Amino acid sequence: KILLILGFLSTLAVIALIAVAVTQNKPLPKNIKYGIVLDAGSSHTNLYVYKWPAEKENDTGVVQQVEECKVEGPGISGYSHATEKAGPSLAQCLRKAEEVIPSKQHQETPVYLGATAGMRLLSLQNKSAADRVLSSVEKTLRSAPFNFQGARIISGQEEGAYGWITINYLLGNFKQVLYQWQSGWTKLLHSLKSISETSGALDLGGASTQITFVPNGLSPESPENLLHFRLYGKVYLVYTHSFLCYGKDQALQQKLARDLQATFTFGFYFQTMENSSLLDPCFHQGYQRTINISDLFKNPCISSRTKQFPFSQLYIEGEGDYQKCRRSIQELFNKTNCPYSSCSFNGIYLPPLQGDFGAFSAFYFVMNFLNLTSEQSPIALDKVTSVIESFCARPWHEVKTAYHQIKEKYLSEYCFSGAYILSLLENGYEFTEKNWQRIHFLGKIGSSDAGWTLGYMLNLTNMIPAEEPAEPPLSHGSYVGLMVLCSLVLVSVILFAWLLYHKPKCLQKGIV
Repeated sequence: KILLILGFLSTLAVIALIAVAVTQNKPLPKNIKYGIVLDAGSSHTNLYVYKWPAEKENDTGVVQQVEECKVEGPGISGYSHATEKAGPSLAQCLRKAEEVIPSKQHQETPVYLGATAGMRLLSLQNKSAADRVLSSVEKTLRSAPFNFQGARIISGQEEGAYGWITINYLLGNFKQVLYQWQSGWTKLLHSLKSISETSGALDLGGASTQITFVPNGLSPESPENLLHFRLYGKVYLVYTHSFLCYGKDQALQQKLARDLQATFTFGFYFQTMENSSLLDPCFHQGYQRTINISDLFKNPCISSRTKQFPFSQLYIEGEGDYQKCRRSIQELFNKTNCPYSSCSFNGIYLPPLQGDFGAFSAFYFVMNFLNLTSEQSPIALDKVTSVIESFCARPWHEVKTAYHQIKEKYLSEYCFSGAYILSLLENGYEFTEKNWQRIHFLGKIGSSDAGWTLGYMLNLTNMIPAEEPAEPPLSHGSYVGLMVLCSLVLVSVILFAWLLYHKPKCLQKGIV
């Protein structure tokens, strides 16, 4: 009987020890949250899916991109004449998000849409059409199985500031951590002057461009260009300004309108009263394009300069002259009047440039096409200028053959876009050969796109209540106590058995 009791107790103690240890130390369920942001730009819309752990660091979620989907068709502002089609155009990418996000989390996943400069312009031109577009978009987003949180036109300041947040988050500047995604980016991050400093952000879209950075020291000038952010327990004072109508597409429209009016004033190049031909140095020699005068001047960016022309169409013929192109573009930047201590252009305050800059969106796409981006070290300004000048000088038939896989509209505008980027950075923001090396052209950092949407989601997680982390079934004290108790029972049984079989026979008989 004694042997049976001892065997039972020892087995029970071992089972209890194993059960408590396994239960307490099994992997805890991951508490992952998801969010969706749609970037409704002037030329197209992108949907991004982000995820982050519910347990936050210093009140800010650690967010990473897990999916990107490009919506087919134009940006939502392109549906101004068929507003009911704006929302349904998003359906395919919303279905993609449904596949990526676990179905049990669909209803709790917030979805936001931010419309940028294309919709800002449409709102200026036709507010009722813009409202109908947003209404169509909202209807589609509400019908999706997600938690609709809003569809609105974000301001240029927001777009610039959220882009700044994205760049500095991905570069590890908020937490002073270097993310070892790949060797090239590791070298780039180590090349930054100080990882404790923030980097500026340069964003270029189709209809607007933004510059954002932390200035060196406070200035009472132009307080409307200053924003405060609190991220990872620290407050940042950021300078930001958005130039509406100075995205690459709208800048080209402005330039064409200026050239047309200058040509009309002096009476050059006219062939008939029905149409006109214009030599344009920003297009390749041999390239031809026809545009409608009415389409050109209905744009809010240039409608104030509308004149009557004795023709309805403009025939553009490429000239391929980079230097003339740069001179033409520079006329877009008014540098004659500055009411502050320093300005960028058009009388807008710009504090002295500070630190490194990440240039993304069209800055990156254009420079990457021209092979002028590098993860190792920035390419010198004179080399950049030389490459763009050589590209513009190539005849159109040669360019079209070399890049036959690219749509003609986009391919034909790379010469202008390259020249415009240099004009904007050099003439507009006054980057020089000396500080040009501090501009890094960024497409992706790790798995995340450089753009404003990640910064938008990061800022929004400040308003999402932090959840308690998943905990094991027993507290630490209870776990230790049970383990000690079971161990004592097991040791006691073993000790009692040892004493039983090693005591003198007289004692054993007495015990029996």
